[in-house]
Amino acid sequence: MIRLLTVLLVGLCLEAVGVVFLSRGLKEVGEMDRVSVSEVLRLLRAGITNGPLLAGIAFEAAFFGCLLHLMSRGDVSFVWPLTSLGFVLTTLAARFVLNEAVSPLRWFGVCLIVLGAGVITYTEKVKPRAAQAASAVPAAQADTATGVPGRPQP
Repeated sequence: MIRLLTVLLVGLCLEAVGVVFLSRGLKEVGEMDRVSVSEVLRLLRAGITNGPLLAGIAFEAAFFGCLLHLMSRGDVSFVWPLTSLGFVLTTLAARFVLNEAVSPLRWFGVCLIVLGAGVITYTEKVKPRAAQAASAVPAAQADTATGVPGRPQP
């Protein structure tokens, strides 16, 4: 589980850096003034030559690679909800790298995400114990049927 969490943390850092680069690149490219073929071509040219935008795409692609690895190794019900921790890192990056104002209500939401991720991680940690306890019950019942531990009934 430690290895999965390490890959997850690396992936989430890649995602947060990617989002920062995407935000900067998209602000440099600018908005579409009007809907026209020439304006779309202008935006495409500006986008494919914009360094921060391309770096953001590369970081997001690397995050996606980490996500593919995680999904192939762990339970989707464990891995996918933990990717929500990316919102925490992205909010921190928005506040301290992009200097965006983050309201107390948003910080409260970030705290809820961390709490939810903690619950999910806890359920993964206790899962093997629950599986072991369930498999031990039939063996214990078989032992009590004969009255002798470990001896099958004649």
